[in-house]
Amino acid sequence: MYLSTSRASDIAGATPAPKGPLRAVPGTVFALGLVSLVTDVSAEMVTAVLPLYLMAGLGMSPLAFGALDGLHQGATAVLRLAGGRIADRTRRHKLVAGTGYALSAACKAALLLVATPWSVAAVLAADRTGKGLRTAPRDALISLSVPPGEQGRAFGVHRALDTAGALLGPLAAFGVLWVAVDGYAAVFTVSCCVAVLGVVLLALFVREAPAPAPTAGPAPVGAARPAPPPVRTLLRLPVLRGLCPTAAVLGLFTVGDGFLYLLLQRRLDLSDAYFPLLPVGTAAVFLAAALPVGRLADRLGRRRVFLGGHVLLLGAYLLLLVPVPAGAPLVVGVLAALGLFYAATDGVLMAAAGPLLPAGLRTTGLAVLQTTQASARFAGSLLFGSAWTLWGPGAALGPAATGLLLSLVAVAVFGGTRADRPS
Repeated sequence: MYLSTSRASDIAGATPAPKGPLRAVPGTVFALGLVSLVTDVSAEMVTAVLPLYLMAGLGMSPLAFGALDGLHQGATAVLRLAGGRIADRTRRHKLVAGTGYALSAACKAALLLVATPWSVAAVLAADRTGKGLRTAPRDALISLSVPPGEQGRAFGVHRALDTAGALLGPLAAFGVLWVAVDGYAAVFTVSCCVAVLGVVLLALFVREAPAPAPTAGPAPVGAARPAPPPVRTLLRLPVLRGLCPTAAVLGLFTVGDGFLYLLLQRRLDLSDAYFPLLPVGTAAVFLAAALPVGRLADRLGRRRVFLGGHVLLLGAYLLLLVPVPAGAPLVVGVLAALGLFYAATDGVLMAAAGPLLPAGLRTTGLAVLQTTQASARFAGSLLFGSAWTLWGPGAALGPAATGLLLSLVAVAVFGGTRADRPS
């Protein structure tokens, strides 16, 4: 399952090159996908039980859970900028990403030592710090390893492997809860061991990104002016001026998975023991669709596919709002819409921006975009948690659906849906 040896050796050292469906993917991308697969098994084991653990086990209110869910989504967004900037300045993408993975692994162990809602929140904040540090350098490693025309495919392969972990993680949590006496502690212990394995795989098999080619041209004449700050320079680029507002306005009305699964559990009157299986359906659809949707985005335009993913998310909201009978059609419809939403948005957004950013500032540029989206989702989770606390779950979802619909219309009308396929 690898590329030709010559190409892989150029990009990923001793990492072999994929064959078959992965034939156009460098070894670096494949190795990062395996790291993400293992890490996501660890992360999703915790995420799958977190809503019940906090709200049912520790008595956290919906408002407090909304704040924590927003933190989980992106309260540490500023660290994405820090991680991106450090990686660009030092050219040590792997080291910065590895630091983030190691910090998250340590936090899984720390969950065994805390037992109050806000001590758990503090540990999860540190875990999200690790995610904030690693995400932009990891995505930059992927983007710098493939040509512009194959970005969607590369991110699709990575997200497919990543989502295989998201599929296995809830299943592992379900199995542990089924057999263990002290279920939550057992979940956290297994999660920590798996996270450590991810750090080991990164250290052994992921290679540093190749250095960008020097820019040719005459030396500047006269006194050199100090360069503007990188973030200010990046925000002047058309790609970020277009994508950042789009990601922000849509992210504001993206309700966190935990809330949607709780709403679905209420409609189904589902036992707590089966709650961790709900993310499995989403992950299965994401896994199956990530690569085909990534290739579709390369052909049709990544921005169009990104907006289409949010239309599917709106469909999930509507299924939970309308009086559809609680049964298999409701479950399949909501989970399929969520899985397709992630397939059409997660890697596609990075693929849309990556090839249009300068190679020397690509990590910082991706971090700016991720920070914008994560900050908006954090605000959205706070708003939704507040609305749930004040009005109840059903009344909170209605305004979220209305806001998402109006945002999609605004983005389509004022932002356009031009194709963004690089040559």
